[in-house]
Order: sequence, then structure tokens, then C-alpha cells
Amino acid sequence: MLVVLNFSSINAGFGSTLRQGNITHHEYIQVGKGRDVGLNQIALFEGKVAGGNGEQVLSRDVYRLGQLFDFFRMLSFYFTTVGFYFCTMLTVLSVYAFLYGKAYLALSGVGATIEDRADISDNDALSAALNAQFLFQIGVFTAVPMILGFILEQGFLRAVVSFVTMQFQLCTVFFTFSLGTRTHYFGRTILHGGAKYHATGRGFVVKHIKFTENYRLYSRSHFVKGMEIVLLLVVYAAYGYNDGALSYILLTVSSWFLAVSWLFAPYLFNPAGFEWQKTVEDFRDWTNWLLYRGGIGVKGEESWEAWWDEELAHIRTFGGRVMETILSLRFFIFQYGIVYKLDVQGTNTSLTVYGFSWIAFAVILVLFKVFTFSQKISVNFQLLLRFIQGLSFLLAVAGLAAAIVVTDLTVTDVFACILAFIPTGWGILSVGLLLFHYIDDSLRACLLEREITDIRISSLTVK
Repeated sequence: MLVVLNFSSINAGFGSTLRQGNITHHEYIQVGKGRDVGLNQIALFEGKVAGGNGEQVLSRDVYRLGQLFDFFRMLSFYFTTVGFYFCTMLTVLSVYAFLYGKAYLALSGVGATIEDRADISDNDALSAALNAQFLFQIGVFTAVPMILGFILEQGFLRAVVSFVTMQFQLCTVFFTFSLGTRTHYFGRTILHGGAKYHATGRGFVVKHIKFTENYRLYSRSHFVKGMEIVLLLVVYAAYGYNDGALSYILLTVSSWFLAVSWLFAPYLFNPAGFEWQKTVEDFRDWTNWLLYRGGIGVKGEESWEAWWDEELAHIRTFGGRVMETILSLRFFIFQYGIVYKLDVQGTNTSLTVYGFSWIAFAVILVLFKVFTFSQKISVNFQLLLRFIQGLSFLLAVAGLAAAIVVTDLTVTDVFACILAFIPTGWGILSVGLLLFHYIDDSLRACLLEREITDIRISSLTVK
């Protein structure tokens, strides 16, 4: 039995090839077909195809075809099906590996030590390897195949003109954004399975897309990952060892471009995306979507809570939850590394410093809960709530000012703590929701089993 994927034609091709069949392809130029030209339509289409290729990786058909093909046909099959998406995922993973490696070198002090030893021993090769390797591998080599293809098809001068024209049309931003789309859906399907069909539609191209829809489509696939890359780049800029601004720019320009493309491409390609009246309407619609609570029958388009549950629906197994929990632990690296770089702790490297950072994080959570207390619950004691919130704010400001004056705490340390606590909060939220859904599913299973048992007992009693 073939695995159900997105396109029936490729399944038929797999089955026919495995049974020694031949397939002919007839193309009629006179017949046209409506194509997706809006960014959201293209993203949904690419996500659908990437998820289908993820299922192909898990299927037995790809394995059997790889065993039967000769070497050259196997390479052709790899490149035209799952290989393209696998290499795309490796490209993004290499960015993460590079940035987390640089963050480790910066926060641990190993990078500064290596640079000092390279300077003392006059080892220019080591310094060059540390500072320029990623620039050439990711920043330049990824564009070489496209440039060479243009040269072969159009000639050198026309290829240069076409390449420059593409840059003015922000094609590089679009393709970089599509890189994140394919990587997200392909990797998620490999981890959890469950590729599904996404209806792209054939909507009006110049229609303005609301911020809520963009947020729902790209929050997990682009925005969260883009902010993570920005945090890593800021950490490396603040604590990393480099030879100056030019060295940092040359080393991280590709990563900054990737992060900016993932964060802002939906708004650059959105018609009337920066019109003030549209922005006000989008903000009002987004706040209504955030505040509307979910429930039975409520869709993700109507409520943030329902959308959040839909985003976690693909994590159905215990192994998938364990894998997601392990991946979410990377967000705690920021706090562990930054707290030992604060001026207030000096040269103290004991775990006590890390423990105090968690106490400070807990205090911030309490203050956040005080200031976001539900207004509906507090209808009967509005005055008391305002008094508690005002007193908490004054005590927090006074305590922070006293700590800066009395101790070695600096304003830079305050911003560093904010930089550390943002990913920590997201990590706690991710892990907590995974555990909550696991407990919730277990409770539902127990309740369902209990209801079935009660029904059986009732039926036996009636008999």
C-alpha cells in the first residue's frame, strides 16, 4: 500500500516504477493553469509539498526505489524528490550550528582564548578559519549555481543584468523566506509525521492580507526561528571576540539577512502592508483574535487559543513530545551563559549565580502576573487591584535603583538579563505546554475508559 501524499501522480509514479513500468509525460503548451502568485498561497503550496516529501522519506517506496536504481539514476531521483528538501534543511541547520557554536565560544570564553593564542603564535590560518569560513560557505556558494545557470542560458552580460534585476525585485528575500517554509514543514513531518493537504485557493493577488493571518501562518515556521537567530547574533555581538565592526558584519551578514527575511518578508510582499489605515485595522483585528477564547467548535482563524491547540496537534506520540522537549532545552543556554558575564557577579562562577538568576526570573513572572490580572475577575475590587499594581511597580523600580546604587549591578546588566530571560520564558512555555497536553491527553483517556466501564456495568445490570 502506498503512503498517501499530496500528489497522486507521484504515488502512481512510484508504484509503476517499482513494478517495472514506464511513464510518458505529455505537455501541451496551449493549455494553461492558474498558478499561485500570492505569498501566502505559495507558502501553503510549498509547505504542502515539503510535508509530502517528508512522508516520502519515511515511506518504504523511497527505500525500495533507492535499492533498485543504479547509481546515476538514484542521484537523479534523490535530487528531483526528497534530496532537494533534505539539502535545504541541512542549509538551515548549518546556520543554527554555526550560530550556536559562535555563541558557545563567546559565552564560555573559549573563542577569546583561541584568538589570543593565534595572535601570540602568529597563526593567521586559525584566525581566518574562525572568521571567514561561514561567509564563503553559506553567503557566496549558495548563489553560485543560479549565477552559472544564468550564464549558460543567457550569456555573461545578460546573466549579470538578470541577477541585478532580481535583487531590485527582492527575489533573494523571497527565496530566503521560502527556504524557511520548506525546512519547517519537511523537518516537522520527519519528526512527527502527519503531512496534510493545505488548500491554497486562487484568491485575488492584490488583496491585503491581515496581520492575524500572517501571524498564524508564519509564527512557528519563521517568526520564532527568526527571533532566535537575532538573539544569537546579538549575543555574539555583545560577548564575542572579533577584530571590529567590519569583521562582525562580514561574518554575520548572511545570518542577519536570513533573520530579517524571515521576520519581514510577509509584510514586504503584502499589498498595502504599510498603509496606516490598514495597519490600524490589522492591529484591532489582531487584538480581538488574541482576546477571543477558544472552545468547542471555535476555529484557529477566530481565536488565539484554538490556533495554539492546532499548532500542537501534530505532536501526538510520547516520543514526539520527548523530542520536542529536548529541542526546547536549547533556549535555556542563553540564561546559563549570560548570567556569568554580568558585572554584578564578577569572577564568581559557582552555580549559586545561576540559582539567583532563576529567583530573579520568578520575581519577574510574579510581577507580570500582577500587571496582567484579568479585569473581568477583578470587577468588584478595581481600586484594590490598581493599588496593588501601583505599589508593585514602585517597589520594583525602587528595588532596581537600590541594587544599581548599592551593588555592582549596572544598566548593561539589566538589558543583558532581558536578553537572557526572553528565550528562557519561551523555553518554559514550550516545555510546559508539551507536558500539559500530555497530562491532558492522559486524563481524557482515563475519563473515556471510565465512561466505557460505567456503560458496560450499566448494560450488565440491565441484563
